[in-house]
Amino acid sequence: MAKKYDVVVIGAGPGGMTAALYASRANLSVAMVDRGIYGGQMNNTAAIENYPGFKSIMGPDLSQQMYDSSVNFGAEYVYGSVESIEDKGTIKVVKTDSDELEAKVVIIATGSEYKKLGISGEQEYGGKGVSYCAVCDGAFFRNKDVVVVGGGDSAIEEASYLAGIVNHVTVIHRRDQLRAQKVLQDRAFANDKIDFVWNTNVTDVIGDGTKVTGVKVVNNQTNETSEIATSGVFIYVGLLPMTEPFAGLNITNDDGWIETNDKMETAVAGIYAIGDVREKDLRQITTAVGEGGIAGQQAFKYVEAHSEADKSEVSR
Repeated sequence: MAKKYDVVVIGAGPGGMTAALYASRANLSVAMVDRGIYGGQMNNTAAIENYPGFKSIMGPDLSQQMYDSSVNFGAEYVYGSVESIEDKGTIKVVKTDSDELEAKVVIIATGSEYKKLGISGEQEYGGKGVSYCAVCDGAFFRNKDVVVVGGGDSAIEEASYLAGIVNHVTVIHRRDQLRAQKVLQDRAFANDKIDFVWNTNVTDVIGDGTKVTGVKVVNNQTNETSEIATSGVFIYVGLLPMTEPFAGLNITNDDGWIETNDKMETAVAGIYAIGDVREKDLRQITTAVGEGGIAGQQAFKYVEAHSEADKSEVSR
């Protein structure tokens, strides 16, 4: 027998936990499903300095505080990997690798993951100099030299952002020209704190065991190898939305991102999406939390409206 809830939230990052808080506080029965520890990418962040209310807080500590709030009104945490959602009209069936859950509303908060270079040292020095978010981690490299890997909009935007904080930025790109919008290129080219290394691939992240000290690179035209000293490696070679289980719902665009309106509604009634899984510009804890609040409140309105409709149908 499938377990029945008013709301199933898929994902226990900051957005998912906020949605669970708002929905459960509205007296709805809520299950929050995640395949890993609650908090998501916050657990990989040593210190968070841009979340209101805290001058600085460790990522795992903020995760724990958010989780404690999210289950305070009865929301249940369910461990599992979601494999699919079946839309049965007023009921949605969420299938995990070990169970089935039925809900009137599903809120998708599965997020995205950064594309990795897949090179030596990248994982080892994650959080020790390797970063995928300049807004999150740039301040830790104040007055130091860093490299940015990539040539698209995100890479060049973040290089310009970092240039306002760090001593110097070296952009390493595998092609001989950038893919970023021209206005972003012009801004970066005009900044004397940014320089470029063209036709080059990063092959290794190197360090002293506790922190990054440099990268090994190879020119893909000449095969010449060299090392670039750096304190930080910011990698921007793309993002992958974690939406594979929802492909059959026709709620994603060609790139796999879920599209919603400002109420976080998808193209399927009763299914909402929030946080980094959405097609949007700024992916931060604050934006995920805001969207989670909206979705949790919309879930209440949706359940309430359909409950009233059911009562009217019965009374006829």
